[in-house]
Amino acid sequence: MGNVTATPVRLADGDELDAFVDRHDVALVELYTRGCPKCQAMEPVLGNVARATDVPVGMVNPGDDLTLVDRFDIESVPALVLFRNGTAIAHSAEGFQGGDEVVAFLDTHVPDAVESE
Repeated sequence: MGNVTATPVRLADGDELDAFVDRHDVALVELYTRGCPKCQAMEPVLGNVARATDVPVGMVNPGDDLTLVDRFDIESVPALVLFRNGTAIAHSAEGFQGGDEVVAFLDTHVPDAVESE
């Protein structure tokens, strides 16, 4: 089937995040910071996840919009937040995660959006 966003979409702030998740039934958003090695390592992982599933992936830096830290109760980055119909439905463990871990997280919460091979 394939995904409309085969690479993570960079979002400038909470407003762009809201617009992104509102455009998709299901969306995954990484909260990251510039210069964070674990966050940088997550970008290609999330690109692979975006290509392998029907889940669009966005990335937003909460340092550019500090309201996101409280809004999603972020204690460390990278952090993943899963949205369905514009509402956050799940947070993954914070820190680096491999592709299999991210796909398993998605499959647990939105199995209909994860294609089986």
